[in-house]
Amino acid sequence: MLVGDQRRPPVAEVFDTLRTRLRGLVEIVAEFDADDDPLPETLTPDLAIAVGGDGTLIAQARRLLDRQIPIVGVNVGRLGFLAEFDVPGLLRHAPAIFAVDPPCRRHLMLAATVRGPDGGERGGGIAMNDCVITAGPPFRMIEGRMTIDGEPGPILTGDGMIVATPVGSTAYSISAGGPIVHPGVEAIVITPLAAHSLAFRPIVLGAECVLEFEVLRANEGTTLIHDGQVATTVRTGDRIHICRDRRTASFVANPDMSYWRTIQDKLHWAAAPKYRATAEATPPGVDAT
Repeated sequence: MLVGDQRRPPVAEVFDTLRTRLRGLVEIVAEFDADDDPLPETLTPDLAIAVGGDGTLIAQARRLLDRQIPIVGVNVGRLGFLAEFDVPGLLRHAPAIFAVDPPCRRHLMLAATVRGPDGGERGGGIAMNDCVITAGPPFRMIEGRMTIDGEPGPILTGDGMIVATPVGSTAYSISAGGPIVHPGVEAIVITPLAAHSLAFRPIVLGAECVLEFEVLRANEGTTLIHDGQVATTVRTGDRIHICRDRRTASFVANPDMSYWRTIQDKLHWAAAPKYRATAEATPPGVDAT
């Protein structure tokens, strides 16, 4: 199946190319918009080709999680950290991609539940990148008590926190000072957001750990956000339960790409500073100033 927002000209162009170039190699059984509407129960594709940016792939990973359909990411976005293929690369590796057992990377997913003071479930969902508890308007500090595997942890006072998967460690979490975690590591990353403490540092938990965040003080706009796409309002007295989901998202791997090459090429990991020219390195007759 093909998935993408064909209202975007680059996506529509890729759809046209794939319809033509894949004819005779595979059968395209359906085309869908990149939304979260449930798929027909009778539809059983072997692969989903998701055309777009990382946001499209993340949304489709949640959408297809119950089906366990591997996703081929074709990048037409700005970064394409998760979308490992362009159209020439997909066509070059078509025999491996459309084989019975294509090379896949499996990614840990998070499950979050919001319960009110009475214990009733008020919302939640699944996330591939991260679950973010954010202060929201009027942007006063919020406060919450953390519990890990039933053991009381610290009280966080600040703008909130990010709970990320290894894949999500290079998204919002890294911007907030969190560590880079290889996607092959079974782990959950907790990164505080503007904690009112010099000692509240990011922490990496085992993937089987269960985190609970009791909201002691919230704003009107305090929110739990899944992958920057799905939101649940959070109130004082709520308890947010976050753990790994037992399902994993499956992405078809590009044999030409490795994780280390990706973070160097696309995130410029450990890139050297831009040094100005020195006299020794300047050709004769050129003013180095």
